[in-house]
Amino acid sequence: MAESESQEGNYDDRGKKAENFKMGMEELLEKMEELAVHVTWMTFDNIAIQTNPDLLCVMQHLEDAYLLCKEQMEKKWQEVLME
Repeated sequence: MAESESQEGNYDDRGKKAENFKMGMEELLEKMEELAVHVTWMTFDNIAIQTNPDLLCVMQHLEDAYLLCKEQMEKKWQEVLME
């Protein structure tokens, strides 16, 4: 009887390990996808800037506006969470 309970515990433990492994791999894959997108945009930006140097100013302005918007959204989100 104790042996069958031990086997069930081992099976549950293996199941948890497999699930943890799967979730870890999914997280790593997601991070790799984010990095791939980031590298792609960096390459695009680099080529665009080399072809038209004026784009650097425009892109910097867009990035500043994006970061400001992101900051405001995070503040609003925190306010919503506090309510």
